[in-house]
Amino acid sequence: MSKVILHVLGTAQDAGLPHPNCFCENCAEAIENPEFRRTAASLAIVLPEGKAWHLIDATPDMKEQMARVQMKHNLQGQLMSSIFLTHAHLGHYPGLLFLGREAIGANKVPVLAGAKMKNLLEEQAPWSQLTKLNNIDLQEMHDGQAIAVSPDVTVTPVEVPHRNEFSETFAFWITGTKKKVLYIPDIDRWEQWGKDIYESCKDADICLLDGTFHSTKDLEKIGRDYREIPHPVMTETMDRLQDLVEQTDIYFIHLNHSNPAINQEGTVRKTLEMKGFHIPEEGMEFVL
Repeated sequence: MSKVILHVLGTAQDAGLPHPNCFCENCAEAIENPEFRRTAASLAIVLPEGKAWHLIDATPDMKEQMARVQMKHNLQGQLMSSIFLTHAHLGHYPGLLFLGREAIGANKVPVLAGAKMKNLLEEQAPWSQLTKLNNIDLQEMHDGQAIAVSPDVTVTPVEVPHRNEFSETFAFWITGTKKKVLYIPDIDRWEQWGKDIYESCKDADICLLDGTFHSTKDLEKIGRDYREIPHPVMTETMDRLQDLVEQTDIYFIHLNHSNPAINQEGTVRKTLEMKGFHIPEEGMEFVL
């Protein structure tokens, strides 16, 4: 069995931290302090013995995220072996453009996406140029059908409800030889999903779940209506999953810039950790 590493590349909601045109407490700190900054949510599956890696979501921060994982694992100049896309929102696919003519000029990087997402990338500019120039090789993935990225790890897409203006939205099961990870960076409401989040997390060793907002108060502070940006708030998710923290490692990812849990020294983070939940830091890794 070969070693499988899950590398956390990014942890922030789509626009990152600092957020554009925002000078809230978190953003102001991130502007002044580079160590406080967070990039858009993304993961890498690294196969160090095979000198290969796979990317989950091509974020606007992809070029920085690529360099980090390549330097960490001595993969300089080694492009990802494939890219899995969750959906067509700002933080999850614009990085594909870095593979195009104006930047890397890649050759047929496999990009796995749902049917609607694949159609968008094939038919709509500027994405369509990537396929016409063979920078990417689009492949359709299907709900519940596992995809082997190596003999030791599979990625299984699971469709979830989310504002699907342009594409369907997938979560992923990432299964190695030792551990199973459930990755759900975006979902509207747990009760709208056809699966039970408690039972799903019970089947996982590690969960990385939508933690966009800690509570509805986050949006009140930045003048946004919670109904416009549906995500399960962390307080509700913790109530649902509190009984699982002894058996499953539960992390919150995809953090909006307004989320008070970002501050390691704040009372919200300390309370969350006392309850047995976690916030991942960028660069942390899990052996699967």
